[in-house]
Amino acid sequence: MEFGLDVLALLALAAFIAGLIDAMAGGGGLIAIPALLAAGVPPVEAIATNKVQSSFGTTSAVVTFARRGLIDFRRFLWPVVASFAGSVGGAIALQVVDPSFLTGLVPVLLVSIAAYFLFGPKASETDTRARLGHAALVTIMFAIGFYDGFFGPGTGSFMATALVALFGFGLLSATAHTKLLNLASNVAALITLVVGGHVLWLLGLVMAAASILGAQVGARLAVRVGGRAIRPLLVVMSLALTVKLLAEPGNPLGEILRGWLGGG
Repeated sequence: MEFGLDVLALLALAAFIAGLIDAMAGGGGLIAIPALLAAGVPPVEAIATNKVQSSFGTTSAVVTFARRGLIDFRRFLWPVVASFAGSVGGAIALQVVDPSFLTGLVPVLLVSIAAYFLFGPKASETDTRARLGHAALVTIMFAIGFYDGFFGPGTGSFMATALVALFGFGLLSATAHTKLLNLASNVAALITLVVGGHVLWLLGLVMAAASILGAQVGARLAVRVGGRAIRPLLVVMSLALTVKLLAEPGNPLGEILRGWLGGG
């Protein structure tokens, strides 16, 4: 596929914004994937190319957080391995199992996440006592990684919520470690898509450069303002992703809601 400079510029802008938002709260794919589809990129290639830009952007955010001393690589070695392995397993399962049964469940989970950060106990700016141990952290990140490889939407929100609610992380620390975990699952999915020959490399690398810049801005903003910006962004991105999933044709929960609204 060939793209003009105007299209490349618009996609680069979309990737910059996606990288910025993704570094702070996740959900950058909500911006990048629709932009790719609007440019005429087929769905599978759009997802694959988005993985390129998001992987580079997430790496950039991880580097920034690590330089600020916000990532404990030793503690998160096995959770990262679990996230990677889970994503590979999910991508393999995707070849034989239809993930459509999740389309009605995930919006409910995302609304629950939004409600937790909106109405639940205020998340601490600093780490507190964990409710579960390290083995549980590894197991849960394997499960979320599997979900990322199998279906995907909301992965960052699920990881951040688990770290805050179950393992006592402050919002900034949870955001930093979520980027590390999400990078592992993104790379696993990207490898699978590269093997399948679905990546549009020129487009992906142009968007990756913009995503790196956006992620740098987002990560620095997250460090500067902390939970004051991360908390509302998590709520907004969770709800935005919920709306997107419900609006997709064939979503059973969306069909029910449209029926109720139409009947009213």
